[in-house]
Amino acid sequence: AVDLAADKRGFALELGATHAVDPNAPDAVAELRELSGGGVDLAVEVAGAAPALRFAYDVTRRGGTTVTAGLPNPKAELTIPAVSLTANEHTLKGSYVGSCVPVRDIPRFARMMLQGQLPIERLMTHRLGLDELNEGFERLAAGEAIRQVVIFD
Repeated sequence: AVDLAADKRGFALELGATHAVDPNAPDAVAELRELSGGGVDLAVEVAGAAPALRFAYDVTRRGGTTVTAGLPNPKAELTIPAVSLTANEHTLKGSYVGSCVPVRDIPRFARMMLQGQLPIERLMTHRLGLDELNEGFERLAAGEAIRQVVIFD
């Protein structure tokens, strides 16, 4: 697991991640490559930030796949060495809304939740009323929330 926030890295470890890496550490890419024996087979970026996507791409092993499901600012650009796609046989793929097929995926997610394999209740860090939406967006911008739910009374 990789995150800028130490508390989120700790939370990832609680939920089953075997390792957690601070992407701002000077040797973070090398550390992750060492932990994974030369790079990961699959890196999934969900932050919606070009630097996070570049980090994910950089830690993907030869022949591996980097997937982005984050939605970055429309003006953000990703810069990678073009030759790396061919020379390292990388696959770089976008996934909008997780490429979800609701009729297939929602029943599977529900089963996983009921079996205790997908603890979605632990991911919900805040409940907000309509009058708290601005605070919710501020928490998201500051990286202080994992998932927030708006309660309509």
